[in-house]
Amino acid sequence: MRPRIALVDYGAGNIRSVAKALERSDLDPVVTSDPAVVRGADGVLLPGVGAFRDAVNALEEAGLADAIREVTTHGRPYLGICFGLQLLFGEGTEHGSTPGLGQLRGRVTRFPDKDTDGQPLLVPHIGWNEVRFEGDHPMIEALPERDVYYFVHSYRPEPTDPEIIVGRADYGGTFCAAIAKDNVFAIQFHPEKSQSAGKRLLDAYRAWLEAGR
Repeated sequence: MRPRIALVDYGAGNIRSVAKALERSDLDPVVTSDPAVVRGADGVLLPGVGAFRDAVNALEEAGLADAIREVTTHGRPYLGICFGLQLLFGEGTEHGSTPGLGQLRGRVTRFPDKDTDGQPLLVPHIGWNEVRFEGDHPMIEALPERDVYYFVHSYRPEPTDPEIIVGRADYGGTFCAAIAKDNVFAIQFHPEKSQSAGKRLLDAYRAWLEAGR
């Protein structure tokens, strides 16, 4: 039986493309806004793009915020994509300070207007970029040390604890592209847009799920 994935729908877009990508990796996505389904699934995937404050409010109003907090504290394997990474942190800085879900210490900040050499930096960061992986986690062990993924974002996480950073990329300087902590693995890039590299990552997620069943 394919692992059942609660694909959390809180109105933040790109749900269908993520569902199709999960199916290609032999996973069974269930698009849901029901906290009970989130708590009962084999794995949980939180995707999303948009505004930080709107996303937090949508999760809170639907009762999904507490379900995500429970899952990321002591639940099944969690995969966060883009907002699914950023929302885990304590603070977002888009349109002023906004509390996040508070599962990870740190904040989410906008890319600077200039790179480390003082040259203008185009924001948002859109396109393909190499991610360098390192660390001790089942997902990292299943991935190549370097792979190229598709990014679309203006903000990036700045974890307080550097030990949770397991993927780094460069754009105007080095930034956090992936974190891992216990049953949580979350990424800034979009595997559903990343062709073969994205499939490798979702295949690794399936293997992680199956190893724990």
